[in-house]
Amino acid sequence: MSTPLKLVAFDLDGTLTQHKTPIEPQNRAVLEALSQRYHLLMVGAGNAQRIFHQLGDFPIDVIGNYGMQHGSYDPESRSLRVENAAPVPCDREDILARAAELRYRCGFTHYMGGSVEFHDSGVLTFALLGTEAAPADKLAFDPDRSRRRAVLDQVTAAFPEFNVFVGGSSSFDLAPKPYDKRYALERYCAAHGIALSEAAFCGDDYGPGGNDECVYRAGVRFFKVDDYRRFGETVAELLR
Repeated sequence: MSTPLKLVAFDLDGTLTQHKTPIEPQNRAVLEALSQRYHLLMVGAGNAQRIFHQLGDFPIDVIGNYGMQHGSYDPESRSLRVENAAPVPCDREDILARAAELRYRCGFTHYMGGSVEFHDSGVLTFALLGTEAAPADKLAFDPDRSRRRAVLDQVTAAFPEFNVFVGGSSSFDLAPKPYDKRYALERYCAAHGIALSEAAFCGDDYGPGGNDECVYRAGVRFFKVDDYRRFGETVAELLR
């Protein structure tokens, strides 16, 4: 490494464990070993407290909702103190109208429940199968993401005030600009006196539309985790 690393940041789902499942003991052991050498940070798309508990309350700072939540680990209480960014207002009727137009144009007119989920943070979920679709239907909808990547440009163009990501198994995540994982990582590093050249990121979602892609393309040292079960092998050089 040309520049010694000070910080190692991680995505969670698909990188350290399966989607919304507890971290495997062997990957937690890798985190414990890395924590002896580096400052560690989680940078996630979901809720910071959910990420923290999914990690088994591992002692780590957690950025959630693409940077709209900042969670600092408190060693005394062994808990996460979360600060939320100011909610970003949006015109719900306008968002729903644009979503309806996209559905008509792209052929996703049949759905269960709501079309768009409006989260308190300001992040939106454009649920192609609807907010009440059956989990099995979601998993079977687009396993290789090809259906969503085919319309990614259209969704991005329809919502120019958002950063758009292929999210979950059948949806798109829309984060108000400038929030994304790169922006979140840059802000965290600046606040802690760490240069981006002193940071590394481990993620699985670095392809087109993936929420790790912005970090991957930013020139940050990046570890591609294509199988969370081989996470330890992927980052082995960090422990040599």
